[in-house]
Amino acid sequence: MKPIAIGELSRRAAVKVPTIRFYEERGLLPTPERTEGNRRTYGDADVRRLRFIRHARELGFEIEDIRTLLDLAGQPERPCAEADAIARKHLADIDDRIARLTGLRDEVRAMVGQCAGGHVRECRIIEVLADHGECLHERH
Repeated sequence: MKPIAIGELSRRAAVKVPTIRFYEERGLLPTPERTEGNRRTYGDADVRRLRFIRHARELGFEIEDIRTLLDLAGQPERPCAEADAIARKHLADIDDRIARLTGLRDEVRAMVGQCAGGHVRECRIIEVLADHGECLHERH
C-alpha cells in the first residue's frame, strides 16, 4: 500500500484537514509517519479509523467515548458489554435532550399561540419571558 498525504486522507474520509490534526492532538489518530520532507503520511488503517471517528461524531458520541470504542474495536475478542453500555448511556442522553427540546417547543408554541399580534404592552411573548411563573411547565 502506498502512503497517502493528509489531503488524500481528508478526501477519502470526508473530514477536513484541521479536523484530522485535532484528532491527532487528542490521540484518537496515531501520530503519522513522516517523509524526509517532514510531511505526514497515512495508510488504509488511518482512513478506516478516521471514518469510524467521523461516523461516531455524526451520531453525537463524545471524544472520550469514541476513544474507548476505538480501543474496543482493536480488541475483537473482548465482550461488547462496554460498547453496549456506552451506546445505551448515549441513547439515554439523546432521549433526555429530546424530552427537553419537546418541552421547549411546547413552551414557545404556547407563547406564540397566545400572542394577539397587537402591541408590545400586551404581548404574551414578552409577558411570559418577563415572568418565569407564566411558563406552562411552571403552571402545572
